[in-house]
Amino acid sequence: MDIEETFLALSFNLEGKTALVTGASSGLGAFFARVLGEAGAHVVLAARRAEPLEVVAQDIRAGGGKASTVVLDVCDTASREHALASCGRLDVLVNNAGIVREGPASTHAEADWDDVIDTNLRGVFFTAQSAARLMRENGGGSIINIASILGFRQAGGVLSYAVSKAGVIQMTQSLALEWARYGIRVNALAPGYFDTELNSEFWQSRAGEAMIGRIPQRRLGQLPELAGPLLLLASDASSYMTGSTLVVDGGHLVSTL
Repeated sequence: MDIEETFLALSFNLEGKTALVTGASSGLGAFFARVLGEAGAHVVLAARRAEPLEVVAQDIRAGGGKASTVVLDVCDTASREHALASCGRLDVLVNNAGIVREGPASTHAEADWDDVIDTNLRGVFFTAQSAARLMRENGGGSIINIASILGFRQAGGVLSYAVSKAGVIQMTQSLALEWARYGIRVNALAPGYFDTELNSEFWQSRAGEAMIGRIPQRRLGQLPELAGPLLLLASDASSYMTGSTLVVDGGHLVSTL
């Protein structure tokens, strides 16, 4: 393979592919959907709220991309099956839907624990399972589970979230092993701390500034810095990658204790 052929093989072009993004109504999910749309994929945006989904979809279409929406509750079997069926075919799944419940472990409510594990772990698995059935019909595909650096290290007050993300990382490896024979690649993307509209006030606080100071690059991540890792995992550029977790955190995980 010459240099030109190698470059083409590493192209992030997703023309002709269909990608489903869960939790796509805001935040990281909406960003991921826009990135995939700009790369040429037909993006199916899924979340529990229809109106915010349509706003993101219109934005993608206004930029010349292809996008449709479907209401999806990853905790509900019938909702998952309906959403996956609406895709027709599926080449890429970005398993992004997730929630967090904050508070000390000593008072963590049983209902909060159940909500987080049900959404972040059970919902991620069964969405991947449904997606894999479709992908097998197409000869394979790419599943990208959105994890977190909290699946590797600890932070106070987010026990159930951290446990769920550690589970997603282990699940990613298990599914990669089992589904490789079907041409299905399963990888995870583990972001560190990023500056978004939802957490901007916290990062301006004294506690937020102290946390930023513990990141080796001494800054927060910016959403565009997740585009390359996402497209790598979504495209054929990562055709020999499965069971991997890409960490994008400014060196946070390798910081000194």
